[in-house]
Amino acid sequence: MSAVATVLYFASLRDAAGVASEQVPVGGDLAGLYERLRARHGFALARDRLRVAVDGEFAPWEQAVVAGSEIAFIPPVSGG
Repeated sequence: MSAVATVLYFASLRDAAGVASEQVPVGGDLAGLYERLRARHGFALARDRLRVAVDGEFAPWEQAVVAGSEIAFIPPVSGG
């Protein structure tokens, strides 16, 4: 099996992807990964509307995607 990372989806991203998580090949940076997944799943939100976390900590979009990491794309949420 090739090296993979796990992507977690929340809120509108989960709805659009139709899954809560998926395995993705490693390589490139977080920005590129999001854009590939956005094209695949039809995410409406641009990257500048999201936060990204790797292994439970917020990360810069330029950070490399590495094997075994858990990546969470976090859209804005509203509370009530």
